[in-house]
Amino acid sequence: MPSQILNHIGRNNLRGDFFGGLTAAVIALPLALAFGVASGAGAAAGLWSAAIIGLVTALFGGTPALISEPTGPMTVVFTAVLANLATKADSPAQALAIAFTVVMLSGVFQILYGVFRLGRYITQMPYTVISGFMSGIGTILIVLQIGPLLGQAQPTGGVIGTLQSLPQLLQGVQPLESLLALITLAVLWWTPERIKRLIPAPLFAMLLGTAISLVAFQGVELRRIGVIPSGLPQLTLPALTPDVLQLVLINAALLGMLGSIDCLLTCLVSDSLTRSEHKSDKELVGQGLANIVAGLCGALPGSGATTATVVNIQAGGRTALSGILRALILALMILAGSGLASRIPLAVLAAIVFKVGIDIVDWGFLRRVPQLSPKGALITYLVVALTVLVDLMVAVGVGIFLANIITIDKMNSMQTRAVKSVCTGDNDAELSDSERVLLNQGGGRVLLFQLNGAMIFGVAKAINREHNAIADCDAVIFDLSEVVHLGLTAALAIENAVEEAIEVGRNVYVVGARGTTLKRLEKLKLYEQLPQNHIDLTRHQALVHAVEALG
Repeated sequence: MPSQILNHIGRNNLRGDFFGGLTAAVIALPLALAFGVASGAGAAAGLWSAAIIGLVTALFGGTPALISEPTGPMTVVFTAVLANLATKADSPAQALAIAFTVVMLSGVFQILYGVFRLGRYITQMPYTVISGFMSGIGTILIVLQIGPLLGQAQPTGGVIGTLQSLPQLLQGVQPLESLLALITLAVLWWTPERIKRLIPAPLFAMLLGTAISLVAFQGVELRRIGVIPSGLPQLTLPALTPDVLQLVLINAALLGMLGSIDCLLTCLVSDSLTRSEHKSDKELVGQGLANIVAGLCGALPGSGATTATVVNIQAGGRTALSGILRALILALMILAGSGLASRIPLAVLAAIVFKVGIDIVDWGFLRRVPQLSPKGALITYLVVALTVLVDLMVAVGVGIFLANIITIDKMNSMQTRAVKSVCTGDNDAELSDSERVLLNQGGGRVLLFQLNGAMIFGVAKAINREHNAIADCDAVIFDLSEVVHLGLTAALAIENAVEEAIEVGRNVYVVGARGTTLKRLEKLKLYEQLPQNHIDLTRHQALVHAVEALG
């Protein structure tokens, strides 16, 4: 297969790639189990997701050392989709099949993002929105684990359902399961660094928690994973019904966008550690292919995982071979160890997911943002609240809308100051001495209308305001020599000002336009309204001409 299709797979770093892949596989096991159980699709869906998505992205992605697997944000969206479909589908099996169809379609969206080269733009979302969205997802993970941490099944209804069920959950708490969860959390938080260097904290916590449940809690009925289907995953064909078509398409687009943002941010981390440069659009195509295959195999959606990627690189992984080896090692572990995994208590896995949720929340930025920017704090906290209590898509849409409104307002205020009307040389305009003399000779009857920088739609109001302020003058010179971009709305405002000046009998000059600004005015046929000797001039020549025309 051509090298431009396959990822950078090399044999010059076999030892480093092997240890990187092995370490990443060991880390993936507890998290994949935990995400699979938490999603409602089952442990096998999480395990096979880690293997399948890791393998496909290693083959077809655009970031050699990247490790892809099910992640907290992707699991949250999938869980919400599955819970929503459970109330609309005819059976749990149909709901699950439609949910995996959402995963496949999210992969299609990601491929489209890559094909249309949108990779460079996807990560340009304001950090206030990204932080609020990710913190909201972390909060959802935390809230949804309250039931399992208390030794009970997760209540229906998502976050709202869990919060409403808190009194019943507290009344029915299972002390031993909650104790086991607390022990697991303590291990995750306070495992000494010397142990973490030998074994990842999530795996250590899972093994220790399971061992304690088997030894210290003998004879106690604990909720465990149970039997995990052995063998390769079963093919899941796409399923769709007309009444859920809109739900499926919206959530697929959201899942694809979220996976792309999550992945490309991880790619930037990989670049900084390996001093390389990833191919964002190629990576999106690889991630899309991976999610299509994962959905067909009944596995959870996935994306680039920052923790696994960093561990892979630190252990020596540098090429895509580490991701391929990791996937193969993980598949062998799944096929050979599914019987052992069935004894893992659900409370232990809930504690692992709970800790992942806490790590996703951007605590540092949430504390600092009120001092950094009150408006930014408003956006961040609002996105968190909407993500947790309303809807993920609504949160992103509202956050981006507000951030853009604030940005546009700031740009407009800056550009308004870049629109000046000058009728004398006694001002702060950037003019030569001879131009100031000419303006003074005009005696206030020659107006120089200066525009600077990028003229987008917000500046049209300033152009109209300055033009309306014109009192008695015989000539108006529109100076566009410092305009680097002329938007259509601003161009139409200039056209309107020119036409009104011509209608009242003023001499009008349009000078200095070049490049795309000149092309824009030519398309508007603005120059056709002016005499030729009023356009092919410099600013100085236009001033001379206007003063001489005064007689």
